[in-house]
Amino acid sequence: AQGEQSCRSEPEPSLVELPGECPQDASGSRFYNVGRCPPSPCPGGAGDPSGCGEDAGSCCGVRRMELREIPCAGSLRPAPVVAECGCGPCAQPRVLVQGRVTAADTGEPLRFGHIFLGGRKVGFTGYRGSFTIEVPPDTQRLVARFVDGQQRFVDAVRVLPFDRRGGSVYQEVKMLRKKEPVELDGNRSNAIPLGEASGREPVGELVLPAGSFLRPSGEVFNGTVRASVTFVDPRDMGTASAASSDLSFANAEGEIVPLRTYGMFSVDFREGESGAALQAGPVEVRMDAGQVWMPEHLQKMKLWSLNPESGLWEEEGMLRPAGGSRGKREERTFLVGNLEIRERRLFNLDVPEDRRCFVKVRAYSNEKFNPYEQLEGVVISLVNLEPQPGYPTNPRAWGRFDSVVTGPNGACLPAFCDSQRPDAYSAYVTATLGGEELEAVASSPKLNPGAVGVSQPYLGKLGYRRSDHDDPDLKKTAFQINVAKPDPNNVDETNGPVYSYRSLEECERAPASANHLRFYRVEVDKYEYNVVPFKESDLASWTGDYLSWWPNPQEFRACFIKVQLEGPQEYMVRSRNSGGSHPRTRGRLYGLRDSRSVRDTRLEGTSGACVEFKCSGMLFDQSLADRTLVSVIPQGSCRRTAINPLLREYLSRHPPLADNNHTGAFTMLAPLDPLGHNYGIYTVTDQNPRLAKEIAIGRCFDGTSDGFSREMKAGEGTAVTFACQERPPGRESFFQRLLTAPGEA
Repeated sequence: AQGEQSCRSEPEPSLVELPGECPQDASGSRFYNVGRCPPSPCPGGAGDPSGCGEDAGSCCGVRRMELREIPCAGSLRPAPVVAECGCGPCAQPRVLVQGRVTAADTGEPLRFGHIFLGGRKVGFTGYRGSFTIEVPPDTQRLVARFVDGQQRFVDAVRVLPFDRRGGSVYQEVKMLRKKEPVELDGNRSNAIPLGEASGREPVGELVLPAGSFLRPSGEVFNGTVRASVTFVDPRDMGTASAASSDLSFANAEGEIVPLRTYGMFSVDFREGESGAALQAGPVEVRMDAGQVWMPEHLQKMKLWSLNPESGLWEEEGMLRPAGGSRGKREERTFLVGNLEIRERRLFNLDVPEDRRCFVKVRAYSNEKFNPYEQLEGVVISLVNLEPQPGYPTNPRAWGRFDSVVTGPNGACLPAFCDSQRPDAYSAYVTATLGGEELEAVASSPKLNPGAVGVSQPYLGKLGYRRSDHDDPDLKKTAFQINVAKPDPNNVDETNGPVYSYRSLEECERAPASANHLRFYRVEVDKYEYNVVPFKESDLASWTGDYLSWWPNPQEFRACFIKVQLEGPQEYMVRSRNSGGSHPRTRGRLYGLRDSRSVRDTRLEGTSGACVEFKCSGMLFDQSLADRTLVSVIPQGSCRRTAINPLLREYLSRHPPLADNNHTGAFTMLAPLDPLGHNYGIYTVTDQNPRLAKEIAIGRCFDGTSDGFSREMKAGEGTAVTFACQERPPGRESFFQRLLTAPGEA
């Protein structure tokens, strides 16, 4: 039966890449099958021959390991391999959402802002705008509200994606700065324009009749009013990242249905002298019908307000055609609705949209696009665009946005689509992992369907274009497609990557061989090897062993050391990590890490490398700590010229000291303390190993303990410096000797 096969004793294949000095067969393949057990629930019932699944907390996992030896450069390297799978207790990891809250215009962090889940305050943002939210059990929809205590920004209400299986997801939250207030006379009628993007005509206006301002007691206020109206204009592509909620509402049947926005606005009315908050109503909202390019939307346009606790939009009323406006726009037709402003809410000009599809996207660890090297925990974001006819790369406006976290089989993102006009709606798609932007597949100079992941002729109908298609100087981290609804009568369009709205299950279960769109991490000359195999995207693959790189499957601590290299090239830097003080692991290898240095554009002839090493600390039995023996070895003819004085002092005060006689390397017994950028050591602990590493790398590049950068600042926050030069012909570097004869080196 299908259930019995969910935990077969025979492990599934799982390939790991061995170091270059470890060929495995006649073809020189460096991949070795270490096996894995699928992280699936065990079947229940008395008829289960394995005896598993007797309670709801039973999952498939490793039952027995075998130790094999692999020949590498004249020596044998131990390799634990999964020999048998079986049922055991399920892990119960915490579910977290982490990230930063910053201003959309300047990047200024929201310092000590209030965080609400529903109506309950759960914490504050940090000095750098960072936050961590633990997702309550049984949460279906995580709605968080970020509030600036100084009232400089509009409240940000976000529906945050999270990974139900556990671990952390990283999310950047942008906040809109409130528009500078204008002074109004409460005794007179006033009109405030809504949206003036790039000198265009406003989308509409907010008309406030005389005597419409009220104190909370209901008393009419006729004095001077300071009015701030902040408009999110979808004609400005840059505003999509700062828009609140996910543009959804609950219909009469309770189903959550998407909206297509034509603009949203926040109002803040205050008494001119005291600054006390005011209410208003009824006021008139007038929308220019000429700004609605889809005629069918004119009859469905409504006014909505955002419920900050549910993150859903609630209907305030219809917008109906009325006569022309005053002044120079008298010839125009307006849609008019009425509104009462009784509390601080965000308002919206929207239409429900029922032309919906799903788009299948996968993320990979590299450009090889191997199905077993997919990345989980990647936040895929899709912004729906309304393109101008004949100009697909120059859209009129954005209309909606969604974010989904990738699982073991990718992600399915909701999107507006059209079966009659393939280019009626387009989608702009990005992917991030821990703040790092992943790269999309190239579309120029020649489009390769095999690399994009979609076969022709459907790919041509989708009009796939990477963000740098017309300008190679632009980023390569997004793509745009026409969301052409698949024709069920056309066999070329029945295999993804676009699925009809009723085919969500088919989209979610689609095999890796089906059409899909792709992102990948750019890992230039980066290599990781663990003696005890572990797939970071599959926490269930963790094995308790003294040589495990990550000793605790509930908490992952990533450590990096920053190396500055002065020389004409970029250099590969290796960290060799062995047991240093624990009697069970002393002298035994934990793993290797290789990372190529990155040039610092501000310093001539200088590059920097952020190299991972195994953190010191308790091993998996949590009984005795080990100080990892870490050797950092740059490739080439390099000589160590400096060690961070604070790091040197720390190591001297925490003996024993490692032998550092060889000037071509730097060796230390890694510190037990987390230290920081002043020492050139970067440590981050998280529920998700990939996220911990991405945050640590971002800090290492930046040279700070709480910043984030993808531009190398080689001269800041460095632990050790090497001077490198061109090596005389025929002379091996210490790095090469380590590869060919590690025992002698």
